[in-house]
Amino acid sequence: MFAGFMMNAWITATIVAVVAGVVGYFVVLRGAAFPAHAIPKGAFAGAAGASLLGINTLIGLAVFSLLGALGIGSLGRRGRNDVATALTLVFMLALGAAFLSRTTQYEPEIYSLLFGEILGVSTGQILPIVVLGAVCLAAIAALYRPLTLSSAVPEIAEAKGIRGYRIEMSFLVVLALATTMTVPVVGALLIFSLMIGPPAAARSLTSRPVLAMILSVVIALITVWAAIAASYLYNWPVGFFVGLLAALAYGIGRTWTAWRVPGRVRSACARSIN
Repeated sequence: MFAGFMMNAWITATIVAVVAGVVGYFVVLRGAAFPAHAIPKGAFAGAAGASLLGINTLIGLAVFSLLGALGIGSLGRRGRNDVATALTLVFMLALGAAFLSRTTQYEPEIYSLLFGEILGVSTGQILPIVVLGAVCLAAIAALYRPLTLSSAVPEIAEAKGIRGYRIEMSFLVVLALATTMTVPVVGALLIFSLMIGPPAAARSLTSRPVLAMILSVVIALITVWAAIAASYLYNWPVGFFVGLLAALAYGIGRTWTAWRVPGRVRSACARSIN
């Protein structure tokens, strides 16, 4: 399980989990699950185009992720965000279908980009992932206060001079960068579960932003580590365990909330009676 080729998987999974936990916390806090779902799908089309042109698929992922994020942010400013996100996704998927129709050499990469190829990560892929991950975390650290305020209480943020549109665009760019580094590892279909399940579970356990973010990272780490170990032992896809464990974490978080809230209500009623 800790052989040479597996060490790349453990290192990369750890980096991806940390970034997904941090960025995913704000995805959940801002109610941006649809963009977090749409951008990786559009980025997948960019990888198809890069393969058609014979260039590194990471370049295609980065370009389409950024274009998708900017498109969602620009169109959403003057209309409904869900409609803007859906239109951007449809357009990029249409381009992806066109790219795929022009080549027969892309099929081996389709599965890995959709569902990830974490056990096949090479040593040369680690450095770009580290760099993109560091950029994402640095951007979140720089935006933390205005991003948290505009996510939790946008009216107060506007009153303090924080421009919601600028924060939204900045966050979407960070989401695009996170997508670029995570799609080759966990796949376009599974990064959504990693960015939503652990952060949503953490939000169910606590309302404190810093603590919730730390819990989000911890749950994401446990999810990917357990998924790799289970995949190695049982020879099932890593993606299956990532999705299953992320959903299980959220279910546990919701169960804890449902059990805790009635308990608090009963305690408050008892105090008021006494």
